[in-house]
Amino acid sequence: MQTQEKEAGLCFPHLLNSSCRRSGRPPAESMFMYITLSSMSVLTVALNLLVIISIAHFKRLQTPTNLLLLSLAFSDFFVGFLVVFQILLIDGCWFLGDVMCVGYYIVDYVITSASVEMVVLISVDCYVAICEPLRYSMKVTKRRVCISVSGCWIFSFLCVFIVMKDNLRQPGRHNSCYGECVVVFDQFSGLVDILFFFIGPVSVVVVLYVRVFVVAVSQARAMRSHPLSVHGSARVTLKKSDLKSARTLGLVGLAFLICLCPYFSLTLTGQEAEFQASSFAFVLFYFNSLLNPLIYALFYPWFRKSAKLIVTLQVLKPGSSQINVE
Repeated sequence: MQTQEKEAGLCFPHLLNSSCRRSGRPPAESMFMYITLSSMSVLTVALNLLVIISIAHFKRLQTPTNLLLLSLAFSDFFVGFLVVFQILLIDGCWFLGDVMCVGYYIVDYVITSASVEMVVLISVDCYVAICEPLRYSMKVTKRRVCISVSGCWIFSFLCVFIVMKDNLRQPGRHNSCYGECVVVFDQFSGLVDILFFFIGPVSVVVVLYVRVFVVAVSQARAMRSHPLSVHGSARVTLKKSDLKSARTLGLVGLAFLICLCPYFSLTLTGQEAEFQASSFAFVLFYFNSLLNPLIYALFYPWFRKSAKLIVTLQVLKPGSSQINVE
């Protein structure tokens, strides 16, 4: 009887001496986690797909800033699928093999690191728009944005092979039992990861948004103090639009910081990274990909309008791409 109970608690009962043990969570807790993660996965995929279709379909939305949001939504879209692997790990067992384990980490690393870089580019775009508005159209063009976005994705692909080099040579070498999925970064790989995808990006985002906040506050005060004229009214309207956009992008940056810091705090306390479906830091990190389109829905009228046209299938009509949804 005791042997049967012991085997029931193993990931691979036929590997009695070498199998990992299940997490042993109460059924109610496992069900709650399953419903939470499943809902988060579905909503993340669906909402980011709306962002992707909106910007890709409607020509008026294909501005340099929105192209950055498109790339961010693209990475967030795939993060929604990555949450599925956390659902599979609710019981604490990995059944897909060592190669798939490393493959998951590679895909996860490329997508999430690209997301971090997109937030940095968005903060730069916001900084130029608010602090150097007269030079914005010259400095920020669609061509430069496309080159920058491509460079970020290429950089993420290159870094993943530096960080994962030891794990690629022998997948599963750091597993202590069957049913575990662990990758370990050496000192150099960990340093690259922390510098390029945590300390560096966070520093840039904080510095730029603080500067944007200071300039935005001064401009808002100036607009309230100046009397309106016919010409001045148009100018104020434009400035208000810029400030509203900066506020929205600032919320994206704030959400990024809140969701990123707990995750990287774990990596600063130890080099070993492990699948933990119950880890608050992991869930919060993935939740950022759901939070971004929710911010767009609350503060971008164009997203609400375009989402309505997509859901009602109005985008299938000829010439729908020319509709002004701004």
